[in-house]
Amino acid sequence: MSAFLEAIKNRRSYYGLSKEQVVSDEKIQEVVNEAVLHTPSSFNSQSTRVVVLLKEQHDRLWDITADELQKIVPAENFATTKEKISSFKAGYGTILFFEDQEVVEGLQKQFALYAENFPVWANQTNAMHQLVIWTALEEVGFGASLQHYNPLIDEAVQVEWDIPSSWKLVAQMPFGKPTIEPGEKEFNPLENRVKIFK
Repeated sequence: MSAFLEAIKNRRSYYGLSKEQVVSDEKIQEVVNEAVLHTPSSFNSQSTRVVVLLKEQHDRLWDITADELQKIVPAENFATTKEKISSFKAGYGTILFFEDQEVVEGLQKQFALYAENFPVWANQTNAMHQLVIWTALEEVGFGASLQHYNPLIDEAVQVEWDIPSSWKLVAQMPFGKPTIEPGEKEFNPLENRVKIFK
């Protein structure tokens, strides 16, 4: 098996994380930069935007998330929610994934025939960035998972980190040194998922 497919195979969702530093912050930046630079996008739109939050900035994100959830989760159920948020906060950092709506809307105007497709293609572009960064973090020794607390936290995130209003939050990826191995992964039969015609 190629090193690429081995890396894809090894990428898993890790929910037990610690703040222990696995690689330097500079290495994290290098991984993210290379992923963003080389991940493909429809019409070469390069519409995905990424924010890397480390250490205290990462903690702040999950404090914001807990605060926003506390406003809507019934008090008797909040302990479970808080525990889940604390497991993400226990990590070293979080990657925030955005799509720049100015780019998407510009393409919709430029290529009106395909206008309704560009938001779909933007989500696909973002998903590719998520997979590449997730796999690259795994390769350097981090565990990660993908979370979606948007649009609940969008406004607070925009204010806290001065995010441009055209950037639409898509996902959050907390990462850190794994402390708990992921469970066994189950696979549906490939014959139900793949067809080959010769």
